[in-house]
Amino acid sequence: MSDPIPWPVWRVCAIIASCAFLTGLDASVVNVGLDTITHELDTTLGAAQWVATGYLVAFAASLPICGWLGRRVGVGRLWLACAAAFTLASAACAFAPTIGWLIGLRVLQGLAAGMLIPAGQTVIGQAVGPARLGRVMATLGVAVTLAPALGPVVGGAVIDAWSWPWLFLINVPVGIVGGWLGLRHVPRGARTDPGRLDVVGLALLSVGLPLVVYGCTRFGETRQPGQLAVLGAGAAALLLYGVHSRRFATPILDLRLFGNRAYRAAVATGAFAGAALFGAGLLYPLWFQLGRGADPLETGLLLLSMSLGTVIALPLAGRLSDRIGGGWVSLAGSLVTVASTVPFALLPLDAGEWLVQGLLFVRGAGLAGALTPAVSAAFAAVTPAQLPDAAAQVNIVNRVGGALGGALFAVVVANGLPDGAEPAFHQAFWWLIGASTLGVLAAAWLAAAEVSTRRARTAGPLPVA
Repeated sequence: MSDPIPWPVWRVCAIIASCAFLTGLDASVVNVGLDTITHELDTTLGAAQWVATGYLVAFAASLPICGWLGRRVGVGRLWLACAAAFTLASAACAFAPTIGWLIGLRVLQGLAAGMLIPAGQTVIGQAVGPARLGRVMATLGVAVTLAPALGPVVGGAVIDAWSWPWLFLINVPVGIVGGWLGLRHVPRGARTDPGRLDVVGLALLSVGLPLVVYGCTRFGETRQPGQLAVLGAGAAALLLYGVHSRRFATPILDLRLFGNRAYRAAVATGAFAGAALFGAGLLYPLWFQLGRGADPLETGLLLLSMSLGTVIALPLAGRLSDRIGGGWVSLAGSLVTVASTVPFALLPLDAGEWLVQGLLFVRGAGLAGALTPAVSAAFAAVTPAQLPDAAAQVNIVNRVGGALGGALFAVVVANGLPDGAEPAFHQAFWWLIGASTLGVLAAAWLAAAEVSTRRARTAGPLPVA
């Protein structure tokens, strides 16, 4: 039997999940309204695109500082500050008079959102302990998974019923209630000495990560060689940080965590699962729109079955993770993900809707088993004091994996379209299957690492002769 989780812990998890839901929703809900924003703010679509891109780039830029700030002020206090900043920026976005103001306020939103997620994960991890992480992280995973899927549907409904400012105003009531409940119930966390701020390391990461995310995203959309230069510059900055961190006593992100085999395997599993999840978040909408002729709102509705499969499977994945370990659950989920993706590489574009929806549901359930248990395993492999760094690193790797996957699949589709939509998408799905298969191998590595760790703990110290 798994250890029971007290109600106060579930309450904290629900509060944090509500704000995590908002950050995920905000990343996708605005896309539907870009055309309306373009016309009403008298700008170009290229400028309006930065309303979405600026948020994602700022999200990536703020991740590295999260661990250092969490130690300095306490992760609960950091979470509360970010929740307040996100809510205030949302309200301000609704009243932006020009596109420049709107982009700047979206950047502030993204900076707050980028710290809100790992700070919340750290609060939960420190409150619940490693033996019960799977169940509570599954609850958080429901919010994080469901929000991007609902974004296009919610955005379309809001634009049809009201106007673009309501894309941001819908965040405000939930943010206010979540912040008020957080003040009452979210533990503030201990303040510790994080050491001298690693300014050089922060600069390298805060430049490198956004350039990688932006370069991947824009190259996937435009396939212009200049975006490869942006991507290369970002990768170079990240490599320089790897060299720098070995020479600095208190680096902004402690890469020594990767010396832990179970943590290393869990993060690798999460990277490939992130590519399978976030990358496919670009591929499947293209499949429905370019291959099957669906409009954006219809596409959002058709993809809800995949999110539904994830939401239904996550609680079971969380319970199993606590009982048998995240590695085995992630391995099973990764295998299901591969098996449910293979038919898309073989089916014709006019395949029956019931078959397509069934496969999407099963794939969503597989992703629930592949990603969240790996994240739980990564957090369980480190000490409570290391959780701020671990949370930031896991989110960074997942975001970069998703950006790389999305760019790769978009380029494969675009290059294949002149020969026909069906062969182009078949080829892209085989690439997705390849990424998911690497996730299977990483999950098997994680399962083996967890078995080795449990055996070492059971054996205990060697007897003294």
